Amino acid sequence: MITDSNQKYALLVIDILNDFNFKHGKTLATHTQKIVEPLLKLTNYSREKDIPVIYINDHYGLWQANLDKIYNHCQNEISNSIIKPLCPNEKDYFLIKPKHSAFFGTALHMLLHEIGVNTLIITGVAGNICVLFTANDAYMRNFNLIIPEDCVASVSNEDNLYALKMMKNVLSATIIHSSNFFEK
Repeated sequence: MITDSNQKYALLVIDILNDFNFKHGKTLATHTQKIVEPLLKLTNYSREKDIPVIYINDHYGLWQANLDKIYNHCQNEISNSIIKPLCPNEKDYFLIKPKHSAFFGTALHMLLHEIGVNTLIITGVAGNICVLFTANDAYMRNFNLIIPEDCVASVSNEDNLYALKMMKNVLSATIIHSSNFFEK
């Protein structure tokens, strides 16, 4: 799928730098732990193939797109096994967002336009909130959508499945397993 020459891809990683310090945060962290390995493989693959990796994250009241400050704020016993392996590297983009959608109040749309992207691979947490709202806004901006189902987590499996179904049926997203990206 990644080899389609008509497509210019970007990988969006939403809210993965997370302190999980909220109601149901521990449950979400447990579900997020299950996506760490496939998401790590997908981010590494994207970097190897020169597919831009764009992290869009909550600002946690810091209101600074400062990766170190956000990362340090999110470090704790619950989050460390998730955020350490998935931390952005120096080649990645890092944006903060004020609300659920990665497009609302951010430079994401302009960035995607500047780098010529027309297809988004959307991953992260929570699938039924920030991932879904981002997919909706991307669809309204005429981006093609690919959602690796094993790289999205929500507080409940039912909510996650419902969000994936909505993205497929309403937003015309292609729902696949992340292993479909890797060359055989």
